[in-house]
Amino acid sequence: MSRTDTLRFRHSQAILVAAVVAFIGALPIADARWYLLPVLLVPLVVAVWAWRAGTDADPREVRVRALFGQRRLPWARIAELAADPKGRAVARLDDGERVALPAVRGADLPRLVAVTNQTLPAAPGHAED
Repeated sequence: MSRTDTLRFRHSQAILVAAVVAFIGALPIADARWYLLPVLLVPLVVAVWAWRAGTDADPREVRVRALFGQRRLPWARIAELAADPKGRAVARLDDGERVALPAVRGADLPRLVAVTNQTLPAAPGHAED
């Protein structure tokens, strides 16, 4: 599959900007004493997480990316896609396991399903034109 077939969901880039600002703001603190240098790691880790974490989907699979590593879920293993009470998307696998989809909201689920080149069934009580 080409990269154009992949639908990418990422967290807001404002998190990345905030991490850069926090890194710059932490420089004077880290410069004050040598044992405060690890303070710089916090905004650095947040920046890497904001850049990397998210969900990628293509017609073959869904990739759930975290700060370290990723998990590949073939569409055949996904039994259900739903939103939790907070509006975040969750995939229920064929073995009953629930996997949160980072950066995907419940409102994004139709776009996520559309990448499979399948159509959603009509909701009960809604007639199609």
